[in-house]
Amino acid sequence: MSSDSEKAKDELQNEVDVHHVELKGNSELMREAFDAENREHEMGVWEAAKLHPWACFWAFIMCFTIVMESFDMFLNGNFVALDAFKEQYGVVVAGSIHKAIPTRWQSALFQAGQCGAFVGVFLAGPITNRIGYRWTTIIGLILMNATIFVSFFANSLALLTVGQALEGVPWGFFIANAPAYASEVVPLALRGACTATLQMSWSIGSIIVAGATYAYNKRDDEWAWRAPLALQWLFPTPLLILIFLAPESPWWLIRRGRRDDALRSIKRLGKENSDEAHQALAMIERTVKIEQEQGGSPTLLDLFKGTDLRRTTITCLMYASQNFAGNLIANQATFFFEQAGMSSERAFQLNLVNSCLQLVANAVSWVLSAWFGRRTIYLWGTATNITLLMILGVVASIEQNVSTNYAQASLGILISFVFAGTLGPTSYTIISETSSVRLRALSTGVGRAAYYVAEIPMIYLASQMLNTTGWNLAGKCGYVWGGTACVCWIMAYFFLPELKHRTYRETDILFNRKVPARKFKSTVIGVDENE
Repeated sequence: MSSDSEKAKDELQNEVDVHHVELKGNSELMREAFDAENREHEMGVWEAAKLHPWACFWAFIMCFTIVMESFDMFLNGNFVALDAFKEQYGVVVAGSIHKAIPTRWQSALFQAGQCGAFVGVFLAGPITNRIGYRWTTIIGLILMNATIFVSFFANSLALLTVGQALEGVPWGFFIANAPAYASEVVPLALRGACTATLQMSWSIGSIIVAGATYAYNKRDDEWAWRAPLALQWLFPTPLLILIFLAPESPWWLIRRGRRDDALRSIKRLGKENSDEAHQALAMIERTVKIEQEQGGSPTLLDLFKGTDLRRTTITCLMYASQNFAGNLIANQATFFFEQAGMSSERAFQLNLVNSCLQLVANAVSWVLSAWFGRRTIYLWGTATNITLLMILGVVASIEQNVSTNYAQASLGILISFVFAGTLGPTSYTIISETSSVRLRALSTGVGRAAYYVAEIPMIYLASQMLNTTGWNLAGKCGYVWGGTACVCWIMAYFFLPELKHRTYRETDILFNRKVPARKFKSTVIGVDENE
């Protein structure tokens, strides 16, 4: 770099950076930080993936912990459609010879795990700030192994509900930590794809559940549901070993003052060249020091102060909105297909097809995240589902026959596919990028808590709408979810900023300047601005 350009850069820093004396005085750190950030912006998706395969691997492993929450959520949705489970715990429906699980117990089974997870996400933030992403997740995996015993040996709906609540606590650890860790260990170009693997983990969990329940659907004894419950033990121990071997997030290590450990972690994540590793370290140190000067040790109250309140609100709205655009149809797909007029056997088959198509949609989301912005994907995905949900309501409102039954089932699959390819994975990316670095562990936890606050009553509403002992609306629920999805679209249009290709330092500056959401994309931030 020429001496003239160095002089110009120093003058610009003096102009915009009057509050950061420590950073201005450390010209070596600033120069390395500039180089690292410029390299981040120049790196394409394919180049980043080739240079950082281990970073992608560890991000995927951390995200894969979500498969356990997914597994249990979809398992409960399938239990209420299992003939053996209904025979054991159901009641005879008026005017029918068949049994059904009462609505209140359906809701209890679906909500118990979410209530436990609500507790877990609030515990996760302070614990993670103290001991790191790795050890918090390891503790969660140990708890998961232990709590599965309660569900497996349960001999009543009440005890099964308690087991689900206990399992929910470690779920909260996983969902709070996974998006934050994944976004911190991969290069800027890969954040969208790697955080989107959270949705892929959900799909993998649903495929395993769909296959297991389809295989055991014809059994008429307790193993129709106990065997799928036992499959949960496949995940915690292997994941525990892998997470133990994983590098800690260098961002967390710098926040804790462990500079040498952070440098080793950066090298393990792909920066094997010593110069590039030190530059990446300088970029992290720069951002962390700027945020430290804006506030001391992070607390939950900090999430609701100043510009962080806006960031917390966006995180909470993104998480909560996942419940309002047709996602609950996917979570109860088998039961939805039965209510749409499919036989029990065909409902389980369609559920397996639906789960596999969601996995395909997740792969599509990687391509979309490379080409389009987070805001664009979210708005168009939500608009598409609004249209499909309204059509579903219309189809369910006309005279029913075999054709309308299959039309409802097909629309349910399409809605799940669109969700899994657009707003579902994109929401996780937005959540991981919106919060400040120092508050990220707390922010993702509180955001997920907002998800559960929204989901718990919505689960009851969904069960009430679909159940024959409730409102028995079947596909007419599309009107309700289409309406709530419209509200989500309107809020996103006015309040959701575009954070694609933005480093954490640039994101901090944009929020601190109170830039309107629709101007985030066009606002230029200089590499040497530290405000």
